[in-house]
Amino acid sequence: MQRDLDERALAYGIRAVRLFQYLRKQNDLAGLVVGKQFLRSATSIGANLAEGSAGETRKDFVHKHSIAQKEARESKYWLKLMAASELVPQSRLAELVQETDELIAIITSIIVKTKRNRIQG
Repeated sequence: MQRDLDERALAYGIRAVRLFQYLRKQNDLAGLVVGKQFLRSATSIGANLAEGSAGETRKDFVHKHSIAQKEARESKYWLKLMAASELVPQSRLAELVQETDELIAIITSIIVKTKRNRIQG
């Protein structure tokens, strides 16, 4: 499951890069600023998951996954802002928003299960 999540996070980061490239071509300063914020948070998800997978303790694993979860939530905010401000058409963002929701759900599930196992084990 973790390997699938890592691959999805990498693909998500690539999509973030492509969206940022699209925004950069629009020559809109607001789009560039918001796009850069999204790019930072979106690419941070995979980086934190990778760090968490290499964590020395279960507590470190949970901590890094919690950061990835927060970054995913921040990414969703930036996507909503892009849509609401019409920097990017809603139709172009729909699948990315869906993937963001799925990443949040998966990461949350991993955190909850890991914490539960720590308490039980």
